[in-house]
Amino acid sequence: MTATDRRRLEEERSEATSTNTRKPTMADVARHAGVSLKTVSRVVNQEPHVRASLQQRVQAAISALGYRRNEAAARLARGATMLTLGLVMENISNEFYSRLAAAVEAAAAEHEALVVFGSYEESPDKERMLIESMYARGVDSLIVVPSAADHAWLAEHAGLRMVFVDRVPRGLESADVVLLDDVRGGRTATEHLLARGHGRIALISDDDGVSSVHDRASGYRRALGAAGVAADDSLVVHRVFDPWRVSHEVSRLLDLPDPPTAFFATNNRAAIGILQALRERPERPAYVGFDDFALADVFSPGVTVVRYDVTRLARSAVDLLLNPSPTPRRVKVPIELVARGSGELPPL
Repeated sequence: MTATDRRRLEEERSEATSTNTRKPTMADVARHAGVSLKTVSRVVNQEPHVRASLQQRVQAAISALGYRRNEAAARLARGATMLTLGLVMENISNEFYSRLAAAVEAAAAEHEALVVFGSYEESPDKERMLIESMYARGVDSLIVVPSAADHAWLAEHAGLRMVFVDRVPRGLESADVVLLDDVRGGRTATEHLLARGHGRIALISDDDGVSSVHDRASGYRRALGAAGVAADDSLVVHRVFDPWRVSHEVSRLLDLPDPPTAFFATNNRAAIGILQALRERPERPAYVGFDDFALADVFSPGVTVVRYDVTRLARSAVDLLLNPSPTPRRVKVPIELVARGSGELPPL
């Protein structure tokens, strides 16, 4: 080994030691590749007219050092503020929304971005106030779980970058949306109950003006129709938002002369309401909920649910937000049925 080779090896070892204790910088990449800092900057920012040989050297150095671009620093260099994303949702006290918020925050952190949250608590007026307030304070990138209200007014804010999650916004034709496979979820849950011999299956849901609720109910009706079972509107309950209201409606249905033998709950609150109703009743109807929730596997029997990957839902939304496209995009996140016992009970 020549003296030059030994010196080069010592330099690389020194670089490796230093970058093990801190994040590598563009200056580290420039030294490792033997190019100027400006060349590294042009490669990282994908600027044109950089020779292919130089690009290869820089990319090799980036891989060797594990360099990652600091998005916040890049924005500051362009005169922008630190990247901040807004998340507007219905009610963070609901487990679905709290899990979504945590997943969005984790996905945003990978881009060194901050997230600010707001809950509109089923009030379209508060939803609009939150969106406009965030925009006025410089938050121009938003992830929104939309209310059932018309959102055509958002066309007034051309500078807003938005991705909608879980629901399709009314009044906006060109919008990026990340959805669950709600129709399939409703159909899968209902088919699961039909396969256990249930013919009278009640539907418990909240606002059917929301696309996700509408689609889950549509899946329910399609499954009944495909099985040759006539839908009975007396077994359909809409616009119940709280578990205690669901509990009341479930008890009312079970007191009918010809009660349902099974229930499909279109969200976790409705599933919890069914549990509350059955706590002091002798009947043990089957039921399947849409959305998993804490302790669902602890009850006896465990709660059978339609489940999905919240992290995938959040990551898809953040990716769409940070990679804008001139054409609207729609991402559908798959669902799965998790059998735990409640959905496998036979008819009463």
